[in-house]
Amino acid sequence: MVETSGSEAISMRLQQVAELARRMPEASLTTLAHHIDLDLLREAYRLTRKDGAVGVDGQTAQEYAENLEENFRDLLERAKSGTYRAPPVRRVQIPKGKGRETRPIGIPTFEDKVLQRAVMLVLQAVYEQDFKDCSYGFRPGRSAHQALQRLWDGLMGMGGGWVLELDIEDFFGSLDHQQLREIVRHRVRDGVLLRLIGKWLRAGVLEEGRLTQPDSGTPQGGVISPLLANVYLHEVLDEWFVEAVLPRMRGRSFMVRFADDAVLVFADEEDARRVAEVLSKRCAKYGLRLHPEKTRLVPFRCPRPRGHAGGHRPGSFDFLGFTHSWGRSRRGSPVVRRKTARDRLTRSLRAIRDWCRTHRHLPVAEQRHALHRKLMGHYAYYGITGNGASLQRFHYEVLQAWRKWLHRRSNRARMTWVRFGNLLQHHPLPRPRVVHSVYRRAASP
Repeated sequence: MVETSGSEAISMRLQQVAELARRMPEASLTTLAHHIDLDLLREAYRLTRKDGAVGVDGQTAQEYAENLEENFRDLLERAKSGTYRAPPVRRVQIPKGKGRETRPIGIPTFEDKVLQRAVMLVLQAVYEQDFKDCSYGFRPGRSAHQALQRLWDGLMGMGGGWVLELDIEDFFGSLDHQQLREIVRHRVRDGVLLRLIGKWLRAGVLEEGRLTQPDSGTPQGGVISPLLANVYLHEVLDEWFVEAVLPRMRGRSFMVRFADDAVLVFADEEDARRVAEVLSKRCAKYGLRLHPEKTRLVPFRCPRPRGHAGGHRPGSFDFLGFTHSWGRSRRGSPVVRRKTARDRLTRSLRAIRDWCRTHRHLPVAEQRHALHRKLMGHYAYYGITGNGASLQRFHYEVLQAWRKWLHRRSNRARMTWVRFGNLLQHHPLPRPRVVHSVYRRAASP
């Protein structure tokens, strides 16, 4: 569905909510539920994906749309009167990384997604006025590449330093419900919204016919989950770092956070070690536990020029799928280089090889179309300045996998490299390309 004039009216109303929150930064807002009406439900419906998997009720978006306005009126009445019952989330397991390891994915019902999005739109207008600049995950107008650029700019401006790589164990599954409710009440005291959030937290999970109701974690797969997670970490990390940590630092420091992935950078080693000592206690206060191996302090000082005595070898760290390390530019100057993290590259290549194996009997044109989309998607995220070698390797390995499984789909029609080269002339795959260039960004006005 395209944006309508009704969408513009909703935007103006949400801007009014945002302006109220901006003017009253310390106040608890008590009258927000009246902004959830039929128009907002229509907007939430417009923004909700229609091709997702079905929830526990088995209802598709197309089936829900058959009596759309009547469903909206009924949903609104139940939400406002308190009779709405949040359905449990259907959980499925999907492969994670290598081996038989899996991770759970939650699938709410379509109607629940619409209501969650409507509530999320109102809460988002409030909390966007409170969130700090260091937060980039799941926020309108912000992206992972902006977080990566902020980190790169900060490291280059400081000449490196000490990087505290933070990893919270099972954050989305261990978020404490009672702590979350108290944090939300600091800013929002509308009874309707608080009641709905409580119902989503208590809705439970249905897996293989068994219903469980965990007392921690965000609603799995819920539209509102990323916002609630941001609200929680805003209290745990962002405000603490900006208001309590920064004023006590001797040297420069900054933080970049994308959802539950965060790095803290310090120019002074003593500052870094002091924060590292208290960080685990800060997280434990809110029921969170830092991963003992993945949370580490990395020396990341800019290397001395060649030939200088007392040189040191800086370490490296991963953030948002990229390994960051020091290298040298073509002119010989120190520069922070970013390449695709090894585990991400391995995972992506494994997925490509599995796809080529299971789809090798499709017509070549269909295979080429699918691989074209997969490659373009990879370049769209990993195509950043300095990552050319990893992109080239990914492209080469995809070609290898495609030829291998085309070769194996028939005992008579062998796919030699010469024949495969001729095939690529008629069905070419896109070459690696840098989508996010620091040079184009620097040249932009």
